[in-house]
Amino acid sequence: MIYKFNISRNRKAYHDYVVDGTYEAGIVLRGSEVKSLRKNKTSLSESYGGLIKGELFLLNLYIPQYECSTAFLVDSRRPKKLLLHKREINRIIGKMKKNHITVIPLEMYLDKKSLVKVTIGICKGKTNYDKRESIKKRDIEREMRRNPE
Repeated sequence: MIYKFNISRNRKAYHDYVVDGTYEAGIVLRGSEVKSLRKNKTSLSESYGGLIKGELFLLNLYIPQYECSTAFLVDSRRPKKLLLHKREINRIIGKMKKNHITVIPLEMYLDKKSLVKVTIGICKGKTNYDKRESIKKRDIEREMRRNPE
């Protein structure tokens, strides 16, 4: 049994992007940020992955300051480093440069060892036509489940 305590999900990601593949990554956080995450106070919707000096970072990820903390005050939107194997990072960088791919965080959770993990998706943006097409398919499937004739 896989133990996961979901902190946050990016529900808009599957509507706005076509997800080609996913990776599970660790994330470098400070102590007060982890405490704030445990209270489920985060927003993944505006964040994306970017390269800084050959390493993969989550940019624009909002984690508010923990209200009881006074010692570890950090910027709530600072870049957070993703922890992946070098091969995985090189594969993602290659896809980003070659295919105009975006790295989007899909969900954030605590694993059984109480480590914060992020599932990142290798995504390509959808056009308005693709979005309408996926909404139409979803509605047809929903209708077929209601009336299984």
